Amino acid sequence: MIYLAYFILVFSGMQLLVALSNLFFKQELKQATGNFNGLVSVLIPARNEEKNIGNLLSDLQKQDYPNIEIIVFNDQSTDRTEHIVNQFAANDMRITLINSKGLPEGWLGKNYGCHSLSKQAKGAYLLFLDADVRVQNGILLNSIALAEKHGLGLLSIFPKQEMESIGERFTVPNMNYILLSLLPLGLVLKSRFPSLAAANGQFMLFHAQTYLSFIPHEKFKNNKVEDIEIARYFKKQEIPIACLTGDNSISCRMYKGFGEAVNGFSKNVINFFGNSYAVAIFFWLITTFGFIPILISLDNSMFLFYLFAFFITRILISLISKQNTLWNILFILPQQTAMGLFIYKAFRNKFKNQHQWKGRNIS
Repeated sequence: MIYLAYFILVFSGMQLLVALSNLFFKQELKQATGNFNGLVSVLIPARNEEKNIGNLLSDLQKQDYPNIEIIVFNDQSTDRTEHIVNQFAANDMRITLINSKGLPEGWLGKNYGCHSLSKQAKGAYLLFLDADVRVQNGILLNSIALAEKHGLGLLSIFPKQEMESIGERFTVPNMNYILLSLLPLGLVLKSRFPSLAAANGQFMLFHAQTYLSFIPHEKFKNNKVEDIEIARYFKKQEIPIACLTGDNSISCRMYKGFGEAVNGFSKNVINFFGNSYAVAIFFWLITTFGFIPILISLDNSMFLFYLFAFFITRILISLISKQNTLWNILFILPQQTAMGLFIYKAFRNKFKNQHQWKGRNIS
């Protein structure tokens, strides 16, 4: 028991160090100073997004960079998505709608949508956006400036997460907690190791030449976490990539309520742990019950250090992610419970082959 206690103590200290590195070495978008004036293709796969697509298209129309084309792939929507996009396209020649003719065998819907969009794009950069994100003026030029500065093949951003319900506050912060306590994001750019790769499909900016050389969405056409797999694949090919988080210029309300969030996160939570269920379960057990071996086996000073590392890590990650620190501290217990549910449901769905997303089986 004492060896386990020391291991948990060291692990908590490492989480604190990773969080500190993500705070002090955080990469941020800065005001563009370059002279890039090439065409940018903004590519949006959309399936039943009538509540979101209009907001995103309106945001894109307000960008101060005019040389863009906006292409929306309507993935067999049964709501008003197609009608809304057509209304925008009628008043803005930069906006185009393409309709899916059906999902080919062996493809997942979003992956096929992104692949189809890439075949229509003509830009020097390809920016894939989820339909539920909101973007502020300047994000196009600023993100391209960062990509140009470092010669990136891929730049991905984790948006600032908007949470409006208690159920969302119980669930959504787990994504940033796992990511920012395990991965120093600065190393995504600087390290060559594929294990030190991260990406978020909500915002993926590719250099077009790089994308078309590898056609990554086709390569991972049946992978439900294609964003992370593409990032790792690019690392293996020695293509520079970078990943940012908590930028005010992009935000997203990922899920609306507890059940939707549990269902959504259960499809990708294991990938944060290298596709290992054992590692995911071990992480959850340590971060939930790790205080027990320390309290039993070590003296009070070690227990106080553990509490210090535990809470400061949570506070730092909340600050980096621009989330409400007080809510995240108060909701540690329900957040850990939700994380356990993500892992349990991911395990159950894997063996029952029944994970559903937007009306399709993606297991």
